[in-house]
Amino acid sequence: MTRGQGFALLPRGEGRSMWVVTDLLTFKAAGEDTGGACSIFELTVPPQGGPPPHVHHREDEAFFVLEGEFAFQAGDRTVGATAGSFVYAPKGIRHTYKNIGLAPGRMLMVATPAGIEKFFEEVGQPTMDPSLASAPTGPPDIQQLLEIARRHQIEIEVPSGGPEA
Repeated sequence: MTRGQGFALLPRGEGRSMWVVTDLLTFKAAGEDTGGACSIFELTVPPQGGPPPHVHHREDEAFFVLEGEFAFQAGDRTVGATAGSFVYAPKGIRHTYKNIGLAPGRMLMVATPAGIEKFFEEVGQPTMDPSLASAPTGPPDIQQLLEIARRHQIEIEVPSGGPEA
């Protein structure tokens, strides 16, 4: 990252990457880069990928779709979002997204205030290979994910069958 006088540049394809369940997150700016104002990530989401419904009690999230076709759910409302669409999910509202397209989709996500990167660092698996071929296989440890989320003031909705033991 090039920095100077409050300015930062991170070229395309650069940044620290990690897998968080099905999604590849590439850190573009974290709290230490923005004085705690926000965290910014590029998300690459495989077809049918996306997080379970969840609620943030600390941060608001905003998504700008770069490529692909997504369905966003906020509360009881579901909307479609394609390239150029902007979606805002304030803290306290249950939300999720899913890549409903046939190819990987990409979004820019901004979380305010910064800090959610600490959650991603705990649950994510760092990778030097940002291709979807390097995605982790097998389901995540649901109990561990729920505990880490709770510590970061995030409530994750457990599927109707309950968490796996």
